[in-house]
Amino acid sequence: MSEYTLVKSGKLSLKGEKKRKKHKKKRKHEDESSASGSKILVEDPQSILDHGNWWSITKFDDITSAVAIEFAPYCYMKALDNGLFTLGQPHSKGDVPDPEEILTAVRIGDTKIALKSGYGKYLKVNSDRRVTGRSDAIGSMEQFEPVFQDGELAILGCNDCFLSCNDGGEIIAMSKKAGPAEIVKMRSNATTDRGPKSNVPVEEREIGRAHV
Repeated sequence: MSEYTLVKSGKLSLKGEKKRKKHKKKRKHEDESSASGSKILVEDPQSILDHGNWWSITKFDDITSAVAIEFAPYCYMKALDNGLFTLGQPHSKGDVPDPEEILTAVRIGDTKIALKSGYGKYLKVNSDRRVTGRSDAIGSMEQFEPVFQDGELAILGCNDCFLSCNDGGEIIAMSKKAGPAEIVKMRSNATTDRGPKSNVPVEEREIGRAHV
């Protein structure tokens, strides 16, 4: 069975992962298990406010419209005018993502998405495994698969490798296994009763909303 088949079953292939005994005791802030068996963690409302009311997506159904991908605390992937992507500068608490850090997510079927930059181009992983935004339409190379497991997210590119950020700040897709560098947060500012943002008062949700 290929590594990709293991990933598609809903199980992240983690670097250096060791088998752990199952514990019956539930962790604090965990919701009921999702249909796939992974846990959905509820984000602390203060964390949502600290990110300018952009809340962390924890299930595929909540991926919609404007999203920002956080590779490090308060640092989002950012589109450059040459079609490449880099890691943006850290934001202060309460700041919203910059316009260049906001992507439009388009769901494709039940497991995959396409992402469009503010420059109107779709993202893909090119032959040298760098993420670029230069495509005018969605094809097989412009599709990504968000993989959720136990409250964590890694994003699989068309080359069967997970997105990460290299030492030079470039967004790449190099590893077939998800380690700490491949774990990201996808944030949304959508107002929905289904999302973790529903825990935040309505009047506070509108503070700091950004326009693409």
